[in-house]
Amino acid sequence: MSRRSHDGAAGAIPVLTSDFRPSPYWLDEAPLIPANDPLPERVDVAVIGSGYCGLSAARVLARAGVSTLVLDAGDPGAGASTRNHGHIGGGGKLPPKLDAQVGTERATLIRRDAVESVAFVRALIRDERLDVDYVQRGRFIAAHSPGAFAGLQRRAEAFRTGLGLTVGIIPRERQREEIGSDFYYGGITVAEAGALQPAKLHGAMRRLAEDAGAQVRGQARVQSIGREGSGFRLETARGVVHADKVVVATNAYSGAVTPYIQRRIVPVTAFMIATEPMPEELAQEALPRNRTGGDTKRALYAFRRSPDGRRIVFAGRAKFHDIDERRAAAILHRFMCGVWPQLAGVRVSHCWKGFVGFTFDHLPHMGEHEGLHYAAGCQGAGVAMMSYLGDQIGLKILGRQARPCGLDTAQFPTLPTYRGRPWFLPIVGGYYTLRDRLDRALARRA
Repeated sequence: MSRRSHDGAAGAIPVLTSDFRPSPYWLDEAPLIPANDPLPERVDVAVIGSGYCGLSAARVLARAGVSTLVLDAGDPGAGASTRNHGHIGGGGKLPPKLDAQVGTERATLIRRDAVESVAFVRALIRDERLDVDYVQRGRFIAAHSPGAFAGLQRRAEAFRTGLGLTVGIIPRERQREEIGSDFYYGGITVAEAGALQPAKLHGAMRRLAEDAGAQVRGQARVQSIGREGSGFRLETARGVVHADKVVVATNAYSGAVTPYIQRRIVPVTAFMIATEPMPEELAQEALPRNRTGGDTKRALYAFRRSPDGRRIVFAGRAKFHDIDERRAAAILHRFMCGVWPQLAGVRVSHCWKGFVGFTFDHLPHMGEHEGLHYAAGCQGAGVAMMSYLGDQIGLKILGRQARPCGLDTAQFPTLPTYRGRPWFLPIVGGYYTLRDRLDRALARRA
């Protein structure tokens, strides 16, 4: 058999299509729209970051009559909000020993926030009649080893009792009902999970914010934030803006202008590919129930079919350091074919990357520091959680929250020597990869 190649060399099977694009597949249908109008001189609230969180906060504030400006360093939506997988729900992003970590009372509030974040996005889509390709077909969480399957069975009960989710147990002998692969050792399903087109959601949320009166401006990187009386002075790449209040919604894209947040967020590069359209029967074989999916590996995979059902969108840690999209595409294609050998002849049409924000306590955070409101660190569950936390920040500024948010706390841990550059990721990633391989090697010997 000829060697597989990402460059289409003679004698090799090309991995990439001839029109391969190093950009998100989602943007083909919902491209970014620049926002280059002049900046206002003064607003009530300046929101830094035009992703789901920033736009959600801006929508709430603007609808209440608060003059609101959303600033982005690039074109609005160029970050994680158009680069994610479009998964909603699943229940797997909270620490397993949450009660011991934060206490039962706060843990109860946090679980309620996790459930309400998903309900918030669903209600937004329904009530505003957003065309974002939303479907609720559930999620399959696959076990990478027999030990991981036993762990999933224990988690299933916590999902049922703690989050009220509908969970099914899928042993290995039945897993082809969920995934056309023998790579895994069974798994669980979560019926409430869904999927959408993330770039369409971003575009819809931007329209809602602008229709409410919020101003959205791109190419306006904030270069400094300084106190000015009871308010703030923001110097941007396009001029100075004065604001009474500031919301920081930059998450994993936070930089030196907000050092408090930068020191508490670990930005991990996630890589994704979309395949070329494949025969319908092959896509159906790969994911028969068309659920979203992910696995239990420490260096995890995530997967789904595209909204039209003809492509596989596959995510993984191609490397634990930055590499270019063509190289990442070849690596992810190999990972994908390890799960589905029958996809070996299906090429990659798109590859892209973006930052996922992790925290040291594995929890999302919302709060206020030195007058700056913020939300950050959704551990890969940002479609629902960042949208919800943006809404909560807006309501908090307005004094209209129905109850305290369990994720709103002054306790936002960091490490003494950490300054925002995760130099340790290649070491941790190597350890994770080794542990995953050992788990699977032991499973094959059993």
